[in-house]
Amino acid sequence: MMAAMRLRLIAVGKLRSAPIAALCDEFATRLQPMIPCEVHEVRASDGRAPENAIAEEAERILRLLPAGEPLWLLERSGDALSSMQLSAKLAEIGTTGISRLTLVVAGTYGAAPPLLERATFRWSLSPLTFLHEWARALVLEQLYRAAKIARNEPYHH
Repeated sequence: MMAAMRLRLIAVGKLRSAPIAALCDEFATRLQPMIPCEVHEVRASDGRAPENAIAEEAERILRLLPAGEPLWLLERSGDALSSMQLSAKLAEIGTTGISRLTLVVAGTYGAAPPLLERATFRWSLSPLTFLHEWARALVLEQLYRAAKIARNEPYHH
């Protein structure tokens, strides 16, 4: 059921680490045959004024979102999901007729209130704080793992 749905990952900033970029590419490539997924980067703002930076980044992200499109925001204080729960949640969304789910990894300073309010689900990878580059890699890996679980293919042990 997930195959009918597409995924889009919007992330603030470019991947600067070649190994992390390679890891993200690897999992995005592995995911493609199961769930089409596009990755879109928005420019990170100057961090000298963090409040302004998160507002500008949120504006850039929100411009990319059609009205009514579900948005999962990666947020440390959000709901944690096991890999099995993630797989089930994605499969459930896939049965609703939604054509695309967008996931957002905000920038270094977090997400502005308008982005928090627009989120239909706030997903926490952990109560720990991760570099946003690492969060992007973890999201792609977990999406791939969830797709494998949904297909009853080995990978989730």
